[in-house]
Amino acid sequence: MASALLLSSTALATAAPTGPIAVPDVLANAVAAPDGSGLVDAAEAGDRMLDLRVHSAAMDTDIALKVLRAPDGSVPAPVLYLLNGANGGLDASSWFEQTDVADFFAGKQVTVVIPLGGRGSYFTDWRADDPMLGRQRWTTFLTAELPPIVDSALRGTGSHAIAGISMAGTSVFQLALAAPGLYRAIGSYSGCARTSDPQGQAFVTAVVARWAGNVANMWGPPGDPEWSATDPYLHADRLRGTAIYVSAGTGIPGALDTLDGPGIQGNALKLVAQLTSGVILEAVADQCALALRDRLAALHVPATFDLRPVGTHSWGYWEEDLHKSWALFDRVLR
Repeated sequence: MASALLLSSTALATAAPTGPIAVPDVLANAVAAPDGSGLVDAAEAGDRMLDLRVHSAAMDTDIALKVLRAPDGSVPAPVLYLLNGANGGLDASSWFEQTDVADFFAGKQVTVVIPLGGRGSYFTDWRADDPMLGRQRWTTFLTAELPPIVDSALRGTGSHAIAGISMAGTSVFQLALAAPGLYRAIGSYSGCARTSDPQGQAFVTAVVARWAGNVANMWGPPGDPEWSATDPYLHADRLRGTAIYVSAGTGIPGALDTLDGPGIQGNALKLVAQLTSGVILEAVADQCALALRDRLAALHVPATFDLRPVGTHSWGYWEEDLHKSWALFDRVLR
């Protein structure tokens, strides 16, 4: 009889239902960051998605986040941060709207966090407030303020990785350098690590100017020492010990660059943009990736490179990049 009761209780424990952590628990568990930044609000957004609002003391504003909760909220989970591109994920141009991120991570015990905002900011700490882009202190937010809040609210293990596209494909390197050991792995999809040579300065300046920002408010005017101080290519030796995944296409149109391709949905204007600016931007990213590959090899810093023979600067390829890089992230996050 005792053994039967023991078996019954064991079966019940094994069969105990699990699910993602509930909103009331998220709000109750959240601990403020040392500088006073904290979770402001959390709301269900369908399936395992949450809409979070976190106040950044450094930027004196609230930052919106899309969060995909780990499927089992009773077990701590690592955290993968996904950064959007130059427009900061606004106008429905983010990982959540443009890729299968929710389906892909459906059975994976990981919390996925997608910050919204940071248009034209390079997700760095600017030296001065910008008249158009305001106060940008993204390095502080993503390294000191947000991680302790997310880990406490969503039962994180303290193990983190970060990946980003385009503009953010530069930022992930800079963030890893700014906070050694915080991110066990970084993924750069169609980014450019080299920022302080003439081509890199011109490219960064053009990205910031696209959103009417003044790059002098970020790292100073081109040629200022801060450009070199924050250039991941120049300081690549300090990336040793961080798992690195880099991907890029050549800009030559491929199978996803069609009217029925991902994100195009029959929109001819989107396809034209993908086949013009998307070709040029990806060709630049390809050259940057090749230079970084040679630089890391010369320094004997291990890294994984996926340099595709085709592909433009577009979401369909970045979705594939995320899928391919997950095996590396999963291994180091455990």
